[in-house]
Amino acid sequence: MVGLTALMGQCVWDAEGVWVGHVVDIRVVRNKRESMQSHTVMGLVVSVHRAPVMLGLTRDRQGRLGWLSEVLARVVYAGCTFVPWEMVASSDTGEVHLRAQRKELTRV
Repeated sequence: MVGLTALMGQCVWDAEGVWVGHVVDIRVVRNKRESMQSHTVMGLVVSVHRAPVMLGLTRDRQGRLGWLSEVLARVVYAGCTFVPWEMVASSDTGEVHLRAQRKELTRV
């Protein structure tokens, strides 16, 4: 598997070869129960507009968005699609290929 930062900006294709968009953010959840800080990937945020500006840069140390960042996120993520990590078939070829069709994905 490719590193998470390498996924940013990659093209995403569905199971039928239809272009979905570019990866603009990666959603992760921190595992609090483990002694070391580890994270689990929940999915990818994909947009037809290439705007990889979020990537957690606007969150505070507790992971919360400020009011300005929240407004910015709504504008940047308008019309984006969320791809659960379970639907990713492969991501090691420089492109992300999905197991699902584009119409099965949900909007952010």
